[in-house]
Amino acid sequence: EESLQMWDLNKRLEAYLARVKFLEEENEALRAEIQSSKSGPAGDSRQAKYEEELRALRDALDVAFRDKCTAELARDNLYEEVQQVRSRCQKEQAAREEAKKQLSLSRKELEEERRAQIWLKERAVQLEKEVEALLEVHEEEKAGLDQEIASFSHSLESFRCAPVALQPVEVEDYSKRLSEIWKGAVETYKAEVAQLEGSLCQAKENLWKAVEDNQQSQLQLQHLEKDLAGLKARKEMLEESLARQWQEQRGEAEKFQASRAGGDPDPPALPLWCPQLAMEALEQEQQSLRVQIARVLEDRQQLMHLKMSLSLEVATYR
Repeated sequence: EESLQMWDLNKRLEAYLARVKFLEEENEALRAEIQSSKSGPAGDSRQAKYEEELRALRDALDVAFRDKCTAELARDNLYEEVQQVRSRCQKEQAAREEAKKQLSLSRKELEEERRAQIWLKERAVQLEKEVEALLEVHEEEKAGLDQEIASFSHSLESFRCAPVALQPVEVEDYSKRLSEIWKGAVETYKAEVAQLEGSLCQAKENLWKAVEDNQQSQLQLQHLEKDLAGLKARKEMLEESLARQWQEQRGEAEKFQASRAGGDPDPPALPLWCPQLAMEALEQEQQSLRVQIARVLEDRQQLMHLKMSLSLEVATYR
């Protein structure tokens, strides 16, 4: 066993010595070649060629580094623009939610106004019926007073014919007083009826004005809903165009990276898309929509004041 191990070690030592001898010979050949290349003109030309290649590689590295810096700046600018667009979209979403809330509130107010108008119409019909009933009662009372006057005149004639009648001067004074009292009562009643009729006509005019204002507000609300639908469609179009532009920018960025990887000396510049004009137009339309909503709310407030005044007049009629 020891002889086998020694034989194996001798074989490995022989191979090692042969390898060292081969490497020494190759080293000597390379040293001689280097000496010959340094001493001859071919070595200088090769070194100059190597230096030119090294200089060209350094220039290419500088160009690639500059391209990388410009691409990073363009990427940062695009990211900032995307963040601005997202913030504006969020603001637009919040404004749209606020407009929806205001529209829902205005619709509720419109429903309340419609209910109030229906109640006022019913109340006006009841007031007309009451006025008609008062007129009928007035006519009946007037007929009764006419009958009483006629009977009183008959009684006066009988008193005149009777031998024990009162003096004609007292009877005339009594009749004059009765006629003056009756005329004063009739005139007072007519004045009250005329005042009630005038108030009723005024209430009808106010009601018609309220109905017209409500119709105008409904038309304005329809116009506002149409404008809101148009803004939604425009926003969707802008979002689609923004996504399309983003996809184009991503494709161009990939092309730019591929051209850099392929060693293209003049890579194409990245287009920068700025949706600032479209967002400003959207903000202006949003501001005009807010102004219109404020006007509609002011009209609702006026309608509420008119409703309160009509309720006060109805309370006075009661």
